[in-house]
Amino acid sequence: MRIFALLFIFISSLTSHPQSSTGTQEQIIFKAANVTPAPGRYEWQKLEFIAFAHYGINTFTGREWGDGSEDPKFFKPTEFDARQWTNLLKDSGVKMLILTAKHNDGFCLTPSKYTEHSFKNSARKNWKGDIVRDVSEECKESGLIFGVYLSPRDRNNQSCGDSPIYNEYFRSRLAELLSDYEEITEVWFYIACGEGPNGKRQIYDWQSYYKIIRELQPGAVIFGMAPDVRCVGTESGSGRETEWSVLPDENKNTIPSEIKLPKFTVGNTNNVTMLGSPEKLYLEKEATDFKTHIPQSLQNIPPREKG
Repeated sequence: MRIFALLFIFISSLTSHPQSSTGTQEQIIFKAANVTPAPGRYEWQKLEFIAFAHYGINTFTGREWGDGSEDPKFFKPTEFDARQWTNLLKDSGVKMLILTAKHNDGFCLTPSKYTEHSFKNSARKNWKGDIVRDVSEECKESGLIFGVYLSPRDRNNQSCGDSPIYNEYFRSRLAELLSDYEEITEVWFYIACGEGPNGKRQIYDWQSYYKIIRELQPGAVIFGMAPDVRCVGTESGSGRETEWSVLPDENKNTIPSEIKLPKFTVGNTNNVTMLGSPEKLYLEKEATDFKTHIPQSLQNIPPREKG
């Protein structure tokens, strides 16, 4: 594993208990200042420093994003050592590790029964292991919390773009991942959407995905196209000068994947129309809920090819 992290920093945030936003301006601001985290999520807020291990077929091809056509035999981690990973992270003060179980290219680090585009067909001979299992077990041994990134997009799967069929496939993959391992504390759904092999744009059934996570890993928070955790900065580590913890719920009847938040680019990180400012909270007094958001630092620390 590399000692120096690539600059790939997210500051994430978490939904909490709602508060009624009725009353005078002073009462509304008082309520906003007293929003508390939902039970079970307070521990997530205290993590503060999280590592992301992007490890997959792209590690060996040198590409940032694969297209799904890569031969699994390219994947050949000759010195894979999950314990070395977790020891390094633990010594660095990291509290949690999120591993890319599958990126957009579709190559997965589990011996999934639903695909052959997997490390099980790698060039490493007689390897009967499971990278996700090895890493999760070493996280548990070292005291690190474990999370997974399972990209909804799959450029290797021919049904991607045929929405009903692909959604069923992805639900099976998700259920398999969340059932075969011990506690998973965070599930990542960050996505770069595009057309499938048939040229059609995939329509993801987010609500059915959330349901599976709530059933199989009820303690997990969900990031990205999700109801729990959002990105409040750019991948280069930029964010607004001020980011308020409490936000008015302007989308109370909107499914999480369609909630509209301000764009975060280098040009508008200091936008004066801050989310959650006392003035904005009062102006949005017709909203019925408030949500709180706590910053986290997520750094990508990718392993080398050998593992």
